[in-house]
Amino acid sequence: MDGILIIDKPEGITSHDVVARCRRILRTKRIGHTGTLDPFATGVMVILVGRATRLAQFLDRDAKEYEALVRFGFETDTGDRTGSPKSQVPSPKVQASGSKSVSVEEVEAVLPEFRGEIWQTPPMYSAKKVDGKKLYELARKGVEIERQPVKITNYELRITNYDSEKKKNELGLGTWDLGLRVACSAGTYIRVLAEDIGKKLGIGAHLAELRRTRAGKFGIEKSLTLEELERAVAENSLDKNLISMNEAVSHLAEVKLPTADAAKIKNGMKLKCSAEEFKDGEFLRLTEAGNLLAIGFYRAAEKDVQPKLVLV
Repeated sequence: MDGILIIDKPEGITSHDVVARCRRILRTKRIGHTGTLDPFATGVMVILVGRATRLAQFLDRDAKEYEALVRFGFETDTGDRTGSPKSQVPSPKVQASGSKSVSVEEVEAVLPEFRGEIWQTPPMYSAKKVDGKKLYELARKGVEIERQPVKITNYELRITNYDSEKKKNELGLGTWDLGLRVACSAGTYIRVLAEDIGKKLGIGAHLAELRRTRAGKFGIEKSLTLEELERAVAENSLDKNLISMNEAVSHLAEVKLPTADAAKIKNGMKLKCSAEEFKDGEFLRLTEAGNLLAIGFYRAAEKDVQPKLVLV
């Protein structure tokens, strides 16, 4: 079995758990994924099965889409609801008004500052590595180090709902909830976005809920729950949910090969190709009768295609 499955990750388990479940259900160890989700988050996980595990580097996964719930009222040490509330001096806004409430108009007024290209500092509670160490490993030891901000892009950022009714959490802290839809570049931390919006408003905030609805071209509408995956395997109907390797990399330009050229590619041989529409170094999908044989790259000076990854 070779291809891509979109799994709707449930809340409360790790991405590693999802991969382990898929291995048991599909009875194969040859499974990978293109990006993790935190245990409290749900939604799209792109699972690579069989030979498709080798395609990870070529998949179009830059754009991600999320539905997020931001909770105003206080920050947490992890930036999301799984952490402990930070002890912090009340902001000037809170000191002046005695209230932690913000209006939807105030939120709308600051959102333009977070659209488009912005700089974002990775959180301590993240898998990002600095000097070979994952930041969350340091954070769990109570160590905080300086992180360099990185440029990310928010293609879309809009309010989906706003609940201004004051609530109390278990510690008696007042909170208000804001729903956001975010389409962003890979590497964006929605937890940090929630915190930064809160800071801009002069009020604490953290991420209360997160659901990924799209990763690259793969959307939640084509996803399966783990239970649905089990049923599909039991009913021998998984083929209708399995995305072919060729479709998975359909964002790459296609070179359709006749039988003679296909035989050369299968043996890792380069092919003469003088197509002017290709750019030097551009990755191409090499197919025969609709089946993906290899990923190659165009060499303008040599006017040929050199195989980069042969799949058969």
